[in-house]
Amino acid sequence: MAALPVAVVARRLGVAPATLRTWDRRYGLGPSEHRAGAHRRYGPEDVARLEQMSRLVREGWPPADAARAATTVQLPVPDSGERPHAGGGRVLALPDADPATRGLGRAALALDAPAVSAIVREQLATRGLVATWDDVLRPVLVAVGDRWAATGDGVEVEHLLASCVALALQEWGASYAEPPGGRPVLLAGAPGEQHALPLHAVAAGLAARGVRCRLLGPDLPIAAVTAAVRRTGPSVLFVWAQRRPTAQAAQALALPAQRPPTALVVGGPGWADAELPPGARSVTDLAQALDEVCALAG
Repeated sequence: MAALPVAVVARRLGVAPATLRTWDRRYGLGPSEHRAGAHRRYGPEDVARLEQMSRLVREGWPPADAARAATTVQLPVPDSGERPHAGGGRVLALPDADPATRGLGRAALALDAPAVSAIVREQLATRGLVATWDDVLRPVLVAVGDRWAATGDGVEVEHLLASCVALALQEWGASYAEPPGGRPVLLAGAPGEQHALPLHAVAAGLAARGVRCRLLGPDLPIAAVTAAVRRTGPSVLFVWAQRRPTAQAAQALALPAQRPPTALVVGGPGWADAELPPGARSVTDLAQALDEVCALAG
């Protein structure tokens, strides 16, 4: 195997380049090959050590212990049974997740905002929006929420993760030029709904498909939604509800009569088995939401 630069090794392991630099600085797991006038590169043995380091960290080893195991040939690496865990069991439950997803979970637990942002940007660039949302972001978001429900800890993890993901989605969507003219799509959270990331995901997807949209944000009162619809005359209003109570709060939503009319689309688990507002269409995932909204927006 040829010597590899840091960016290639980071993609191979599903971690951020900043994480590899940290492992180099703290534990000496850096590139050993150097050519005059060129950046240092990782040789086959360097990559093998990093792969072992990455695997052990994913399994719950504290980074310092994982680094010692990766650099000490005589130290056995158990395949099963008890393993050392970082303080307080700081490991997310991500069964069958790929390295990128596990890397994102580790970075979030470590409150490593640069690594979280780098991983999300890399996945958006390589996988695209829907696959990144379904296969990388949602599993980590769900695992963080489950951890909070089980232990009461991790609000700071969820907030940092949400902040970094929202910014990455905004940047990704902003890379597409907004088309001129046309009726916009409005995106809003139901009254009392605090989750905004799904709205950012839909906004980014619409931008990529050349559909104008305006993200009004979470927790919008019915009166504010109605006023926004009157003011902008949107082609579609998309309302997100993560929980049943917020969906119930939005059931009274009635769109003002306009010509041409505004279509109403609702999404989120809160709408499961809930009564829909009059004329509303329900979607269950990001891909379906984008297809339905784009079709209605023309």
